[in-house]
Amino acid sequence: MKVGFNNEKKRDFEVDTKELVKVTASGWMGTAMEFMDFQLYSLAAAIVFSDIFFPEMTPAMGLVMAMGTYGAGYVARLLGAYVFGRMGDKIGRRTVLFVTIMLMGLASTAIGFLPTYQQVGILAPIGLVILRIVQGFGAGAEISGAGVMVAEFAKKSNRGLVGSFVCLGTSTGTLLANLIWTIILTKLDQKSLMAWGWRIPFYASFVIMIVAVLIRIFIKESPVMAEKKKLLTEQRQKELENQKANGDVPTVQKKHFKLSKSLLVALGLRFGQAGNSGIMQTYLAGFMVTFLSIQKTVTTNANIIASLISFVTIPIVGWLGDKIGRRRMYLILSGAMALYAIPMLLMIETKNTVLLTLAMVIGLNVGVQGIFALENVMLPELFGSKNRMTLMALAKEIAGVIATGFGPLIAASLVSAAIGSWWPVAIMIVVFSLFTFVSAYLSVDTNGRDLNDLDDAMDDISLKSENLHNRATSELVDAHTGVKKH
Repeated sequence: MKVGFNNEKKRDFEVDTKELVKVTASGWMGTAMEFMDFQLYSLAAAIVFSDIFFPEMTPAMGLVMAMGTYGAGYVARLLGAYVFGRMGDKIGRRTVLFVTIMLMGLASTAIGFLPTYQQVGILAPIGLVILRIVQGFGAGAEISGAGVMVAEFAKKSNRGLVGSFVCLGTSTGTLLANLIWTIILTKLDQKSLMAWGWRIPFYASFVIMIVAVLIRIFIKESPVMAEKKKLLTEQRQKELENQKANGDVPTVQKKHFKLSKSLLVALGLRFGQAGNSGIMQTYLAGFMVTFLSIQKTVTTNANIIASLISFVTIPIVGWLGDKIGRRRMYLILSGAMALYAIPMLLMIETKNTVLLTLAMVIGLNVGVQGIFALENVMLPELFGSKNRMTLMALAKEIAGVIATGFGPLIAASLVSAAIGSWWPVAIMIVVFSLFTFVSAYLSVDTNGRDLNDLDDAMDDISLKSENLHNRATSELVDAHTGVKKH
């Protein structure tokens, strides 16, 4: 592998195709593992867990409790984001990604071995919550680490397209989870499903984990890590020289946490995608089964079709982000989702299988998969190399705790209070999407950002100046010659 840095202000590096493919495949499989595990759980929570672990409650309250255990995993993700994010910034991305994939896979597999409420009583849901927490702890920095790793290997000119292939892991994992559940629901009767069939999907996680681990054994460390050490050493040396020149005694300055503008923007960008994911990929399945009496296979089929189509949607959105800007694509997709929320719920309310499926396919590709294709590249670009993995992981998981973790629980409670009405769901989707729209509007353009820079994008004066210059000069085009005026 050839890895080299030039001495220009806009540093770049070269990575051979074979190494880039391995890193991208590693990120793809890790993301697939994470989303398969969480989709397996979310579908189980919506379809069977209320009967298996909370059998003494009404169907509506059983769904609320099942969604509550789903949210518990997202609280653990926040802790995992900080712990593994810091490790990734200190010792490297590769080691952390190896540990996180193991934790996720083993915890998910163990859920398949849990006893039911009928067998051990309250210990069953307690065990479920514990394993969900372990699973969430491992997942806290998995997708952030994979996104950072691939973004740091990719060239600036096609970073969005290359990064989108990691995002395809979301479709792969979601597709596998839904396919497994569809097969089980169509092949098993209710008695077999409740007795042992629900365990099979969680055993499948072990296979994906082994494949992902085998790939990650052979990948290299991110080339940005080596450049970061060099730049930090130079930065510290300059600080010491300045202290000596001013007659000060050289000291080690205490580091203080700073709530950066980039972190706030990243939180907002993540909020809409995370919230929409929690509602459309988790809660709507339970809503349609419980309140609309829709067959369970209809919801899984809709997710399968949406995942298949996203194999086209995600690379296209990533490519468009490279061409017209990720900030602009964020504005387009989040704005479109806010406008589409009410029509989508009205289509679902018809209970017509075709309209219902179409509604979910459009919503998932616009409000979840499309935005995620941008998120996994723009968030690494927003942060400097010094604390990139930590801040990206925290941004994703703080928003995830609030939006994805508690969103389905809040939706279940509001819909139950509204006697099965769809309007609370529509309002929540609109709010999530508008958060992302406003955050994108306030953000700087990050396309072409040098990921070796130590500073965050929102604090990078040169990047802001370049953004303003590019926007101004792009408008100064001679009507006759088509040549920019400088």
